[in-house]
Amino acid sequence: MELIALALLGFAVVVVLVAVHLYRKSRRLPGEHVFVASRWSPGNRLFPTQVAITPTSVIHYTPHWVGRHEHSINIAHVASVRIDTKLLFADVFIETTGGQSAIQCRGHHKGDALEIKRLIEQFQTAYYRTAADRPTGDRPPTRG
Repeated sequence: MELIALALLGFAVVVVLVAVHLYRKSRRLPGEHVFVASRWSPGNRLFPTQVAITPTSVIHYTPHWVGRHEHSINIAHVASVRIDTKLLFADVFIETTGGQSAIQCRGHHKGDALEIKRLIEQFQTAYYRTAADRPTGDRPPTRG
């Protein structure tokens, strides 16, 4: 009987450790504009992908069992934002000016996808508006 109790205790400890690991990996990124994909969408069941939009960058964060995948793009290097809407969720594709691999964010709510696009456009407008006020040597490269 003691062997069964010990086995059950060991199993319970493993379950708790896995639950704690899942919780720690799925914590929301710090920041005001962070969008977490729905766990109901494919590929986001255990570790939902997150997108953080700041005035200077766009960060795509996907946790894994061991480690994470993080892709950051400067706001000035965002070329376009494409939203593919489906029945329940939307996929957001953020492409760069340099032709690097695009950020692919799958499984966001449609409202979040539109807000991601709006924030990127807002921060880009502010970035280039303040660039016009800087001295000539400090201006970012123009897109064209």
